Amino acid sequence: MRHGQMFGAALAIVFGGAFVVSQVPAGAQGSGAAGQMPAGVHAMQAGGKSVLASGQMMTLYTFAKDQPGVSNCNDNCAKNWPPLMAAADAKPMGDWTVITRMDGTKQWAYKGLPLYLWAKDAKPGDTTGDGMGNGAWKIAAP
Repeated sequence: MRHGQMFGAALAIVFGGAFVVSQVPAGAQGSGAAGQMPAGVHAMQAGGKSVLASGQMMTLYTFAKDQPGVSNCNDNCAKNWPPLMAAADAKPMGDWTVITRMDGTKQWAYKGLPLYLWAKDAKPGDTTGDGMGNGAWKIAAP
């Protein structure tokens, strides 16, 4: 980094069992198969598939019972499927939107679908949540 220049940095914080991903200036955002992405979110290969992943490279998932822009995974569901939380001041970008959860917190959504982690994925690249809940949980793909 040059003296006098400041670049944004991704900050992922574990907060109450959920990941909070903060946003950095648009020029510092990641990009890839999913276009411009929130800081700390990546596209990667896992289990032979292209997947979206958190800052810790943990696979992200969507839930078939969600509505576009609405999370239906709350309370006990959210303990097993922690939402990909967004900072309170996060702004939408491209296919990425910020939804307000039932409890008032913010969550990232991709193409309108809220994103989650699976508590039983033990290491980066695990995809053990794919197909859970009689197929209701799917890997989020770019």
